[in-house]
Amino acid sequence: MKQPDSPQSPARRAVLKAGLAAGAVLVNPLTALAAAPPGFDQWRDNFRARALAKGISEATWTRCMGRVEPDMSVFKQMRNQPEFHEQIWQYINRRVSDWRIIHGREALKKNDALFGRIERDFGVERGTLLALWGVESAYGDPLVQQNHMTPVFPSLAALAWNEPRRKAYWETELINAMKIVQRGWSTPQEMNGSWAGAMGHSQWMPEVWLNVGFDYDGDGKVSPFGRPDDALGSTAKYLVNRGKWHRGEHWGYEVRAPGGGASGSRTYAAWASAGVTRADGQPFPQPNASAQLWIPVTGGPAFLLGPNFNSVKSYNPSMNYALAICHLGDRCLGGPPFIQPFPGSERALTLAEVQEMRKRRSRPIRKGLAWGLQSVDQRVCKSLAGGMEAATTENYEVRPNDQGRSSSIRDCG
Repeated sequence: MKQPDSPQSPARRAVLKAGLAAGAVLVNPLTALAAAPPGFDQWRDNFRARALAKGISEATWTRCMGRVEPDMSVFKQMRNQPEFHEQIWQYINRRVSDWRIIHGREALKKNDALFGRIERDFGVERGTLLALWGVESAYGDPLVQQNHMTPVFPSLAALAWNEPRRKAYWETELINAMKIVQRGWSTPQEMNGSWAGAMGHSQWMPEVWLNVGFDYDGDGKVSPFGRPDDALGSTAKYLVNRGKWHRGEHWGYEVRAPGGGASGSRTYAAWASAGVTRADGQPFPQPNASAQLWIPVTGGPAFLLGPNFNSVKSYNPSMNYALAICHLGDRCLGGPPFIQPFPGSERALTLAEVQEMRKRRSRPIRKGLAWGLQSVDQRVCKSLAGGMEAATTENYEVRPNDQGRSSSIRDCG
């Protein structure tokens, strides 16, 4: 996730000494503290005409964009999306962590009635929706919002101005964000999110907020923040409408595929006739449903993937992301780890081990004590316990350490 400039940085001190009131900075987090990069002001002037032509009022423009400056850290975040830089077992371990499983079960217990209502209304499995919530925002952990989210207008402004491949897309999302403010659904100050502009419990992009979000809790407004009802209900609607979710079907299963390599879609019954069986030895509960075989890494676990796996991919097109979501959902509902490990993988640290590792990292390091070597601890923590930094999360992104995603819902890919 992009990190805000440190208030102790030389640039900020220089500006503050130049006379900028600190109180004004606190009141308006969108106000820039340094001169805009060359070319930005000219782009903003030109973009203003396009925004007004799309129905944005002068008052909304001034409120959202009048003094905004681009958050240039978004480009580093874009280059470092974890879907593209981690081995699959690392990606899975970071997202299907002890912390997320434990807290996911707690979140499910606390919101059981809400998940039951969503299952009745939309047919989306509670495990999948719970896992999306856990990976996207650590189940709405306020520390994620506080410590790992930043104002979306500077982020979207930077991308709309200077992201070479998809300027039109980012300009549209920036206009969508202004429309949200213009409708009175939120304020620029409340609209904090990922580097790509994704916001709230399930990380909505502005377009999703406008066109898919709805008032599921009946409080008169649509919001991905606050109570999780709107966010989770609307995300289920997204999976049904855009992801073509199949009510009553599981996403798929880990399997044993002796022949390997077979392709195409077949019924589970046909796969069973070809010798493909569930890794846990159980029968396929819906033999007439269709699935495709996927073996991510030679020698690792194999999977039969049903249509609902692709529904999750509609939220984020990464195969690794979709597998992490589906597996986390199963684990939160009591399912086991993968039976066949990924080759070369390391066991994920337990929550207790992560906490002990943090304690060691916080102690003074004495030369010669191998257990205390910072480089060792940092390497192990980073590779195995990555998603726990804020007690938690990640995609386009978690946004604790887990934060950097690329999805359709926040589409950055």
